[in-house]
Amino acid sequence: MKTYSAKPSEVTRGWYVIDAENIVLGRLASFVAMRLRGKHKTMYTPHIDCGDNIIIVNCEKVALTGNKAADKKFYYHTGFPGGIKERIAGETLAGAHPERVFQKAVERMITRGPLGRAQLRKLHIYKGPEHPHAGQSPEIIDFGVRHRMNKRSA
Repeated sequence: MKTYSAKPSEVTRGWYVIDAENIVLGRLASFVAMRLRGKHKTMYTPHIDCGDNIIIVNCEKVALTGNKAADKKFYYHTGFPGGIKERIAGETLAGAHPERVFQKAVERMITRGPLGRAQLRKLHIYKGPEHPHAGQSPEIIDFGVRHRMNKRSA
């Protein structure tokens, strides 16, 4: 028996919408990373991009458990000497670009390299409930009903 290895022409990609309102950030990020990578499919091949396109709406309403809204810090560097800066997760979620918190959470779960960058291009994150991908007729995934720990009340 031979091991099956998918070819890029055999891969079929679906479109899915997930509403992130009151959903725990880490649980949703790991689910999305698995879907982007394609590990949920039987035809999964590690060196081929087998994943689906994922649309996340209402990302500013994602739930952070514990004290993460006040304590979780994201560091970045300006490129100048002594230029290390930090952002707090709660302030970023309340700011102008709340999608960056979710983007970084998923980005750190995907492999680094050309394949990982190609997989991350299939992730579309939007601040409000609307998205411009209605033409692809995406399926809705209700992530909150999969397990009771996935959802937090506000």
